[in-house]
Amino acid sequence: MPAIQGPSTSRQIADAAGLNERYVREWLNTMATGKIVTYAPESRNYTLPAEHAAVLTKAAGPGNMATFARMIPILSKVEPSIVDSFRHGGGVFYDQFQDFMALWAGVNEQTFERTLVTKVIPLMPEVVAALNAGIDALDIGCGEGHSTNLLAQAYPRSRFTGYDLREGALEEARAKAASLGLRNVQFVRQDLGTLDERGAYELATAFDVIHDQAQPRTVLKNVATVLKQDGTFLMVDIKASSDVQENLEHPMGPFLYTVSTMHCMTVSLAQDGEGLGAMWGEAESTGTVGGSRVYRSCRQAGRRGPLQQLLHCPEALIRPSDGRTPPSHSVGHEFLQL
Repeated sequence: MPAIQGPSTSRQIADAAGLNERYVREWLNTMATGKIVTYAPESRNYTLPAEHAAVLTKAAGPGNMATFARMIPILSKVEPSIVDSFRHGGGVFYDQFQDFMALWAGVNEQTFERTLVTKVIPLMPEVVAALNAGIDALDIGCGEGHSTNLLAQAYPRSRFTGYDLREGALEEARAKAASLGLRNVQFVRQDLGTLDERGAYELATAFDVIHDQAQPRTVLKNVATVLKQDGTFLMVDIKASSDVQENLEHPMGPFLYTVSTMHCMTVSLAQDGEGLGAMWGEAESTGTVGGSRVYRSCRQAGRRGPLQQLLHCPEALIRPSDGRTPPSHSVGHEFLQL
């Protein structure tokens, strides 16, 4: 479809898009009265302001807010079950959310492509050196494998494993790896709550995964078990505060709390889980990850944005103090706002 630059009539826009003009005009009037596009009555031209285009078009990349509008019909399908959960407790299982994971995977894919190898991993020079030399790395909750495959492609001397429960997503991940000719990556169906490997990996990663878990503390303790003594755990999750008062001015607060209510919290509660929700925030995540001992050294880096924060936890984020007791946690944090 040819791009239109500058003010245009509904006919010009419809012709360029190959759409019916009457429907396009009514839609444009919706956008105009909603102050998303501007309208000039003398010329009957519509214009999408540059500052609006910056967050409502493909050029915005993972910051494209229009993408999230597609969640409305997806979440609407589970509304009756959510209402029932309000009355009786419990939650809605993953398999009732048609297309939700695929949509969110697309958002994450754009984020990974723009930031993971070029901005996130370079924050950890010691990890970069290890990856270049060749280590074993684990990506928990890998989904369609976008992050895992990117890392495997960037660091061919290292070996990567992606764990997830959804076989359909794993099949997609394997197909992508094959299309890229990657021989240093594998994808395995695995319940994160039952990980029993010990000291197998120098690096473990979790991208937008932990807050959905039924038993996040169990998962994190399992991560401690699979890491080598000097390993590193890298976690990305939603950028928010654990205190709603501090989220009152959050630019995406209403959206994120809605998605949390309608998906993130309920899929955990459906499994008799903790129901952390997407907005568990820095303090709650530090407590969940940190356990008995937390040493915090926080600094902000990178491009600011409302969606995610990265917790880089060097020096074996969560490692047992001895072989018999649950892990105590010695943590250093760096926050990267994507």
